Amino acid sequence: MDEDRLWADHEALARLTEPERPFTRRSFSPLFSEGRAWLERRFRDAGLETRIDAGGNLIGRLEGADADAGTLMTGSHSDTVPRGGRFDGISGVLAGIEVARCLSARGHRLRHGFEVVDFLAEEASDCGVSCVGSRAMTGHLDETLLAQIFPDGRSLAQALEAVGGDPGGLAGAVRHDIRAFLELHIEQGPVLESAGTAIGVVAAIVGIARVEIVFEGKAGHAGTVPMGGRRDALAAAAALVGWVKRSATEIARAAPGHFVATAGVLEVEPNAPNVVPASARLVIDARSDDRGRVGRFVESLRAEAEAAAARQGVRLAVCGLLSESLPVTCDGRLQRAIARAADGLGLSSMTMASGAGHDTSFLARICPAAMVFVPCRDGLSHHADEWAEPAALAAGSSVLLATVETLDDDGPETAA
Repeated sequence: MDEDRLWADHEALARLTEPERPFTRRSFSPLFSEGRAWLERRFRDAGLETRIDAGGNLIGRLEGADADAGTLMTGSHSDTVPRGGRFDGISGVLAGIEVARCLSARGHRLRHGFEVVDFLAEEASDCGVSCVGSRAMTGHLDETLLAQIFPDGRSLAQALEAVGGDPGGLAGAVRHDIRAFLELHIEQGPVLESAGTAIGVVAAIVGIARVEIVFEGKAGHAGTVPMGGRRDALAAAAALVGWVKRSATEIARAAPGHFVATAGVLEVEPNAPNVVPASARLVIDARSDDRGRVGRFVESLRAEAEAAAARQGVRLAVCGLLSESLPVTCDGRLQRAIARAADGLGLSSMTMASGAGHDTSFLARICPAAMVFVPCRDGLSHHADEWAEPAALAAGSSVLLATVETLDDDGPETAA
């Protein structure tokens, strides 16, 4: 594993960003396509044959010695959130390229085919759809999603076609040959760094429920409407925001496992300092590796929203799910293979949950799947100051390589 070469790739791709908003490379943008072209060259330099599938995924492949053995796959995504980081997703793609280089340099042909994938639009795209490529590869990119509209008026189907995908031929993107999928990723949290542990072996990826809530009150002059007669929609929303924090903290403390909830969107109308707010819209994001905990939280959230509306004399106009994804349990055999690979390299490891969603969540629906986490400084992600040490990235990539070789020698079914 060449740490300097891997780091140079991170530095080179990081330079492909909107200069005034580092590090921004949004899916379907010209910069994203420029990054894709750079990646494709790196894929080919590593000995990978490249193609873009109907779902817009950039795929590089090393053919295996046994045409019937199936495929061992790794990868992640190269798009970013606005003002995001230069490691989230990107490190998983670059680690896969480095694994391919190492295999090619050794002259060791795997029995299985080996593929590295840059999945299209893992982050929520500007039309609101996330995990576009991994949805397509697993048969979950439907007509409703393809019809979603970007701010410039394009549909997702049109944007997909523009980056080389084929919205009319998505059945051809669905895979049945993948024997194991592995994704390397920065942790995006502080657990590994705090524990001084080199490798995270992901046991589960959280399910995510997003709930939209809209309170409707009555606008009025901020100086003349008496306090006792106000129908203040924002007052109800503010009370609910506080409840979300308190309730989520209590749930997280009550039992082992992962649970978080966030009031991340608050829109107020008419949003003027001298007007009593007439409406307030919130979006609440709740995540857990236990679907039951999320369900119970959402039920309590609805009850509390109704109570907050009643207290302020406003109407609860909307209270419903915007989206829901189920928790994913990573394959036990692959988890054990990753842990043994880390141990064989003298690296400490720990089992943990992922509080963020990943392409692995979709791949796990069609094949055994697992993730390798590496530490990131202060647990910071989706931020321009996101940082992972070169040695940590190389260590994770070495674990990825060792795991791939173990799976190829023993087979994903017997690697435990």
